[in-house]
Amino acid sequence: MTSFFHTVLYVPIYNLLIFLTDIIPGQDIGIAVIVATLIVKFIIMPLSFSALRTARAVKVIEPELKEVREKYKDDKEKQAKEMFALYKAYGINPLAGFLTLLIQLPIVISLYWVFNSKELLTVDPSLLYPFVGMPEAVSPAFLGVFAVVGSSIILALLAGVTQLIQAWYAIPVPEKSTKKGGDMQADFGRAMALQMRFLLPIFIAFAAYFTSVAIALYFITSNVVSIAQEYIVRKQGIKPKVEA
Repeated sequence: MTSFFHTVLYVPIYNLLIFLTDIIPGQDIGIAVIVATLIVKFIIMPLSFSALRTARAVKVIEPELKEVREKYKDDKEKQAKEMFALYKAYGINPLAGFLTLLIQLPIVISLYWVFNSKELLTVDPSLLYPFVGMPEAVSPAFLGVFAVVGSSIILALLAGVTQLIQAWYAIPVPEKSTKKGGDMQADFGRAMALQMRFLLPIFIAFAAYFTSVAIALYFITSNVVSIAQEYIVRKQGIKPKVEA
C-alpha cells in the first residue's frame, strides 16, 4: 500500500515540484512549493467545493433539522424519513463531505511528505520522469531571505493566523443552550468547536515552525485558498433544489 501511494501520489507531486523549480527564475524552490500547492488545490477543487457546500448546507438547515428532531423525538422512523426529505430538498448527501475529505486526505499528506523531505534541496534523479528537466541548482532561500529547510517565526505566525481565519469561517460554533440547566450535548459541541477554532491554529503555527519554511509556505497557501473557497460558497448561498 505504501509503495502504491509513493508511485501514484508522492512521485507525481515530487516531479511537479522539480519541474516548477527548473522553470522558475532563480530556481526558487519556495515559490515552487507555493505554485505546486496551488496546482494541486486547483485539481481537487471540485471535491473541496462539494465538501464545503455540504457542510454549509447542513449548517443552514440546522434549525429545521432541530425542529424535526423535536417534533418526532418519539418516532425515530418518522424522524429519519423527514430528515432525509429535508436533505433531499437541499440536495445534500450526508456522506458526501466525509467521502470527499477521505479522497483529499492522501493527496494532502503526499504534499506534506514531499515538502517536508530532508532532501528537498537535493534532486533525486531516480524519481524524475524522462520529460522533467534537472535543475542546475536549487535556491536554498525563499525570495533570498527564508531558508527553505530552516525555520521562520514570521512565516510560522502567518501560517497560524491564516489557519485562524480559515477555522473561523469553516468551524461553526453552536449557539449557547437557552434551556434551563443547559443542554449537555449542545454545550459539549460548542466547547469542542471553540477549542478547534483556537487550538488548531496554535498547532499549525508550532508545526510550521518546528518543521520547515517549505511546510509553512504550504500551510499559508492552502489556508488562503480554503478561505477563498469558503467565501465563494457563502456568497453563493444555499437554496432548496425542490420544494421541501
